[in-house]
Amino acid sequence: MSYSYEVTARSAAPPARVFALLADATSWPRWAGPVIGHGSWEREGTPAPGGVGAIRKLGRAPVYAREEILTYEPPSHHAYTIVSGNPVRNYRADVHLVPDGDGTRIRWRGTFDPVVPGTGGMLNAFYRKLIGSTAKRLAAYAERDH
Repeated sequence: MSYSYEVTARSAAPPARVFALLADATSWPRWAGPVIGHGSWEREGTPAPGGVGAIRKLGRAPVYAREEILTYEPPSHHAYTIVSGNPVRNYRADVHLVPDGDGTRIRWRGTFDPVVPGTGGMLNAFYRKLIGSTAKRLAAYAERDH
């Protein structure tokens, strides 16, 4: 059985600024919260470094997720799948950044199949909370002057 979640957030920052942070694995430790203490590229994609085919490593020792970038369409659409590090199969997340006045509406939707039967509801609640928090942190960080 497949599960899905969707979260939204709004940033006063323009879509290009939000996309730049979202698509840069090395920026995640600055804005994504305490679960993400590390962000790096294991493999570069097209365009380099974080385009289609790139694999990013995110997390905190000893737990890391490896995610492959599936869609890289600045400043509006970023998608990825989890390669390893989470107890799921067929995970896909699509992040759509839609202009909203001078800012951006972030819509982050994910689907997955749990590896362990009976854990789907718990994992769905976990992802909804984690990704919801991540989207809000991304929105707030993008608003800061850098």
